[in-house]
Amino acid sequence: MDMPRNRFRAALREGRHQLGLWNAIPGATAIEIAAAAGFDWVVIDLEHGPMDVPDVLPALQVVAAYPGVSAVVRPAANDAAAIKRLLDMGAQTLLIPMVSTAAEAEAAARAMRYAPEGTRGLAGIHRASRWGRVPGYAAAAPDELCLVVQVESREGLENLEAIAGTPGVDGVFIGPSDLAASLGHLADPDHAEVQDAIADAIARLRAAGVPSGILAVDEAGARARMEAGTAFTAAGIDAMILARGLDALRAAMRDHRGD
Repeated sequence: MDMPRNRFRAALREGRHQLGLWNAIPGATAIEIAAAAGFDWVVIDLEHGPMDVPDVLPALQVVAAYPGVSAVVRPAANDAAAIKRLLDMGAQTLLIPMVSTAAEAEAAARAMRYAPEGTRGLAGIHRASRWGRVPGYAAAAPDELCLVVQVESREGLENLEAIAGTPGVDGVFIGPSDLAASLGHLADPDHAEVQDAIADAIARLRAAGVPSGILAVDEAGARARMEAGTAFTAAGIDAMILARGLDALRAAMRDHRGD
């Protein structure tokens, strides 16, 4: 049995832009609706919201039914034990939050590799190896794993090139909300200083030849980031899309009845 190919990593290396969506609503139905919409990638987010590690396996199984869609899993933290479990479940692309130094990026990269290059614990029977059916899984696994680190602080921006150049890092994701807070603009990612910092980071990553990504919460923002040069762009969050859609429907119906 062959190793599953990481289409997301391949696309980044080939320079093909990847359009994504954020999955924050727990349960297989929500992520299947997102996957069926035809996005290139869907984030399974464990950092914020109610999802936890046991929610990942059914989500990965659902996404696997849609061959053109890649699952990207964001753990709650840069934690080697959590990373090991997610990889064993079959996650191939991880988005690691709150990376501010090259040392933190290196720790994430080592957590995704077996010894002697890394610290990932070795198990013979797990979903990633198709329950032991992929010949030579341990040696071949690094070729199909993708590490994206999330830079979202002033310190992270100061260390951006060092983080991006860390061996094993395949891409850098800019986190607008936490970056805004770190720059002194809490809950205001649209502030001019934050927007300038994001644009500068994208340009610096392009110059370094490292794919950059970001989350936008509306179509206009996603288009602007794509035009600026992001290689992978999330165009919305499922929970936010649902809330906005319901609010718009409620407002329209109230207007119709004259409230």
